[in-house]
Amino acid sequence: MVYAFTQDVPLDEAGYRRVMSTLGSVPLEGLLLHLCVRREDGGLRYIDLWESEEACTYAFDNRIHDAVDAAFGGARPGTEPTVNHLDIIDATGPLASGIALG
Repeated sequence: MVYAFTQDVPLDEAGYRRVMSTLGSVPLEGLLLHLCVRREDGGLRYIDLWESEEACTYAFDNRIHDAVDAAFGGARPGTEPTVNHLDIIDATGPLASGIALG
């Protein structure tokens, strides 16, 4: 079953680009879609869709946290931004083919 969430992060676009550059071009296993959008207050919001919660947890534990630490020299906030889980009831369109919903 897919795992989806939004996350508001205290980064500007330059900080986001540093993280993405540090993360590199190797795809994150299990990531189906990642959107980064600008909020009205200037912060950023991530909208992520993963194959499973386990795939997401693995990516954060083994790639994402390390990339964030490296991008900011270990000076990132001590707590993670709040994750708001999304309960997907339907998905359509070309990117949605093959997605197993609950």
